[in-house]
Amino acid sequence: MDLRTSYQQTSHQLSGHGKRTVGVLQQAFAEVDPNQASDHYGTGEVIARFEQKLAQELGMEDAIFFPSGTMAQQIALRIWADETENRSVAYHLLCHLEIHEQDGLKELHHLEPILLGDDKRLMTLDEVKALPDVACLLIELPQRELGGYLPPFTELETISQYCRERGIRLHLDGARLLEMLPYYEKTAEEICALFDSVYVSFYKGIGGIAGAILAGPKLFCAEARVWKRRYGGDLIGLYPYIISADYYYELRKDKMGTYYEQAKALAHRFNALDGVWTTPDVPVTNMFHLHLEGDVEEVAARIQSVQDATGIGITGYLVLHDGYCSTEISVGDAFEAIDAPQLNRLFEQLER
Repeated sequence: MDLRTSYQQTSHQLSGHGKRTVGVLQQAFAEVDPNQASDHYGTGEVIARFEQKLAQELGMEDAIFFPSGTMAQQIALRIWADETENRSVAYHLLCHLEIHEQDGLKELHHLEPILLGDDKRLMTLDEVKALPDVACLLIELPQRELGGYLPPFTELETISQYCRERGIRLHLDGARLLEMLPYYEKTAEEICALFDSVYVSFYKGIGGIAGAILAGPKLFCAEARVWKRRYGGDLIGLYPYIISADYYYELRKDKMGTYYEQAKALAHRFNALDGVWTTPDVPVTNMFHLHLEGDVEEVAARIQSVQDATGIGITGYLVLHDGYCSTEISVGDAFEAIDAPQLNRLFEQLER
């Protein structure tokens, strides 16, 4: 049995909201009127109502539901580039657009990214100020590939002011927007007010099936709707994604503070183990990266042994570094199903 199979066979998991089965969709539709009309190629009450709701909650003029964040963000940067007649955009070198999208921004839109920061830290205000003329700066909050780090809110305010003074559009990769609200002690609207456009995911911390919202000014969103059609994003019906997004948004939007506190307590216990540490040392959202000394075979065997003995899933994958391995923990509803004695046993097994 490999590590992934071991993880899939556990009865409880440290991360997420439980196993992603078709039951996730069934739960969302349990009380939906079967006679409710579907959306139709991007129009209809079910999609318009949800878009208007999110625009209001994010404090933006308009919002559009997309089947994927990849589609939404490429389109956002293209629109800002066209508006300013500038083909340069800037973002962190570990941005999703740079490392997970097969150069879609370059190949489809012929935009030229300028990379900021490095693989150990966030971009800095000085790096932003040293930028050449760019159409748009994208900031990911929290920075997932670094473990979920967030900059001070005052620094975001300064960057926002700087960009507005220089005509640089500021876009928020807020895939995990709700997850950072407890740390900043701000509302989603207060954070989004610093940005010209915002993307939010509905399958990450919220735990829906798929889909995203792209929000911004009315003219921006009108152009984004055209690009959505060009991309093939106006499926004949997006209602399975929209209804589940709305359901899980309402179910979990007020739980992010609990997940955050649980993540901090969990990271503290991991950091008390020999040869184990987290980044951040103290999480600033519900997620963190977990590191264990040893090579892949050694660490995988150790984790698999613990998972098999306790029935609690730590991870199904590892990323190899120089002398240690890493994985990601993102606390959600699944963690609440693990009682204190079970969690104690997990750490007892890890100490062996």
